Amino acid sequence: MQPRNSRLNSSALRGAVDLAAVKAAGEAAQKAEQARVERARQAAAAEADGVAPQPALQLVIDVTEDTFETEVVQRSTEVPVVIDFWAEWCGPCKQLSPILEGLAEEYAGAFVLAKIDVDANQLIAQQFGIQGIPAVMAVVAGQLVPLFQGAESAANVRKVLDQLILVAEQRFGISGTGAAVAAPGEPGEAVAAQRPEDPALSAAHDALDAGDLAGAIRAYQDVLADQPGNTEATLGLAQAELLQRVEGLDLQAVRSAAAADPKDVEAQLRAADLDLVGGHVEDAFGRLVSTVGRTFGEDRDTARLRLLELFEVIGPEDPRVVTARAALARVLF
Repeated sequence: MQPRNSRLNSSALRGAVDLAAVKAAGEAAQKAEQARVERARQAAAAEADGVAPQPALQLVIDVTEDTFETEVVQRSTEVPVVIDFWAEWCGPCKQLSPILEGLAEEYAGAFVLAKIDVDANQLIAQQFGIQGIPAVMAVVAGQLVPLFQGAESAANVRKVLDQLILVAEQRFGISGTGAAVAAPGEPGEAVAAQRPEDPALSAAHDALDAGDLAGAIRAYQDVLADQPGNTEATLGLAQAELLQRVEGLDLQAVRSAAAADPKDVEAQLRAADLDLVGGHVEDAFGRLVSTVGRTFGEDRDTARLRLLELFEVIGPEDPRVVTARAALARVLF
């Protein structure tokens, strides 16, 4: 007989959903800024003491098929490597490449930019499945992280880079030279410790950690009302709303209802939510993509919006989100 322990509660779900990502979501950009401030301080101190500055880290490198293993794969175990696929004849590449190079300097070692000429390195372009340029990808700890294709503004690229740095730190424990967090007692510790906390955001995090989902939702909404672009609050709100939706649901009953009637949109939404908090991310995304594909009108829009909400929970740069976005585009268009 199956044990009747399928009823879920918020405390169990908080273990399934990575709530640590909420508090860390905004730290990547802050660490990069701290690194830039610290590098400037150290350079000024060295100049005042008459000490010759150390050679700067090479932040932008040209990579070929011969150097790819060393410059990209091996280097990615120490720092995220962003790859800019370009060609001399590509007009949009000439707009994007200077932006990427400037941001590599601005981020001061939080990532390294590897430039690959697709004409001179066709084998690499084929292996990465490059079909159009400019195309930007990253390698972290030897694993590919697709980023975006086509020219983008500096502001949009900066958002993508912040997410990449977060993924590298959260999932692989990799921080670039400039973005590394100092160990206790090492130079730079004071800089990190001085980062001011947002009281409203901290209160929202505390409510979420305490299981006060309604209170957390209100608190995150208040933060977003004042700061619409706050990444931490957006992620926190998406997670709190997910936890609230699945609280008290019976796992077996939900899955049985979804299997019995694939056209029941609400049943598919509940099952997708439970898939996600149970760690079955691809199943959750696949279920909703299929629901979008088989529905029309308001039902289709409902399923599509829920899928976008779940993308927020996982993070836009997660490869599973990138894959699901492509699948969604195929069924929509």
